[in-house]
Amino acid sequence: MACAALAAALAAALAAALAPPAQAAWPERPINLIVPMPPGGGTDTISRLVAERVGASGAGWSMVVQNKPGATGNIGMEFVARSAPDGYTVGMGQAANLAINPAIYPRMPFDPARDFTLIGLVAAQPVVLVVRADSPYRSLKDLLDDARKRGPGALKLASAGNGTIGHMAGMMLARRAEVEFLHVPYKGAGPAVTDLVGGQTDLYFITPQTAFALFKAEKLRALAVTSTARLDALPDVPTVAESGFAGFEASAWTGLVGPAGMPASAVSAINAQLQTALAQPEMKRRLADEGSQPLGGTPQAFRSYLESETTKWGEVVKAAGIRLD
Repeated sequence: MACAALAAALAAALAAALAPPAQAAWPERPINLIVPMPPGGGTDTISRLVAERVGASGAGWSMVVQNKPGATGNIGMEFVARSAPDGYTVGMGQAANLAINPAIYPRMPFDPARDFTLIGLVAAQPVVLVVRADSPYRSLKDLLDDARKRGPGALKLASAGNGTIGHMAGMMLARRAEVEFLHVPYKGAGPAVTDLVGGQTDLYFITPQTAFALFKAEKLRALAVTSTARLDALPDVPTVAESGFAGFEASAWTGLVGPAGMPASAVSAINAQLQTALAQPEMKRRLADEGSQPLGGTPQAFRSYLESETTKWGEVVKAAGIRLD
């Protein structure tokens, strides 16, 4: 009996020694979330919100936000594309750097369709067409009627920069309405708003969170929103679509991406945490407060969405003849 017991113990010890080591729970360290825009902007705000909500999910995850701005997001996204595809570096992609920049810049440091692993859409934020509070325009129709009456380039369209959603929304509206605005790009929303209020420009597509305080201060008037439905925060402001341009939609959307070749297990794990974060009541409330809506969904849904957005904005860029060196 003693020999049998010893043999069994030796067999158990041998089996334990030969067994593969237990896999540590993933992730074993913080995940770096690269934000390709400066601190304080819309992309930075939603990135920090995602990192905060993922950390508050109870799963023990940690996301560390790192800002790498420049070239309308191209610098930060190139950093992500060139990072090790181990799941520990992801980036907050957006409409500008994934769907618009490829049509505008003749030389891109990355190919959105080839150099990234798509993880999941995060949120979409429409923009609001605004004019000065003392403007004679009370509706989108008023503005377009005057643009036609005064002729090409008479009305000045401000934007926060070439290739931004505000710029693209203005070009798409001009194309659909068969009018021509004079585009005046600025280095950011601040100077663009200042000149609009000061009378140097006539119209501007502004992000909701920037607009709310200016509406309250009676400096700007909203004519339309570019979402498919009216915003809860601006229930009296019609959509561009319901103002005579069916199907019109323009959103500054965001989505998590990683380097090409990420392990499917890491993609699945990060996507699951993202869905959990987007479903949290606090996340929904804070997105709604800034006029955004959560998107979420699978990596496959993200790919289909990106393809449709790339086609849409490519057509707008081509029709407007926009090209940057």
